[in-house]
Amino acid sequence: MIDKKTIEIEDVGLVLFERSQRAKHIIISVRPLQGVRVAVPYSSSLKKAEAFVHTKKAWINRHLEKMKQHEQKDNYNPAETDYIDETKARKMLAQRLESLASKFGFCYNRVFIRNQRTRWDSCSSKNNISLNIKLVRLPEELVDYVMLHELVHTRIKNHSKFFWQEMDKLVGAGKQIASRLRVYGVELY
Repeated sequence: MIDKKTIEIEDVGLVLFERSQRAKHIIISVRPLQGVRVAVPYSSSLKKAEAFVHTKKAWINRHLEKMKQHEQKDNYNPAETDYIDETKARKMLAQRLESLASKFGFCYNRVFIRNQRTRWDSCSSKNNISLNIKLVRLPEELVDYVMLHELVHTRIKNHSKFFWQEMDKLVGAGKQIASRLRVYGVELY
């Protein structure tokens, strides 16, 4: 298969299929103003990926509708969201992380602020925290959630029941906030 191919899928519309070295499974994503993208691992065929998309038409259409509402509600305009003053953003994110760590008694090693495509954040085994510079586009409550999520990972390196209990102590309903964050994940691409 070529690295990229767009196919018209009945009842869905145009779907972009792209080979991905990182994908271990066929992954469908729906993004505002970009539509449906399917990441196809090198271990899968285009035919298999297309068949998978056909089984997920209802899911895709629900998410296409959500994206349409998101675009209309938020007057989504990628031209407005493309520019981030990186100097101000880095300073703001680093200061906010330090403030939350101090307030809740967390320690981390280093902070890295990067322009990432697929993650809001991560925490290494050495307690280095990576934050996506695009966090500055999120509401403050979600920025704090992302940072506290990684700060909890400095103590608990998994997403066990104990992890979510600690998150709930800090933010309330952690899993509910995480689901709100997924809506904003569309802005990563």
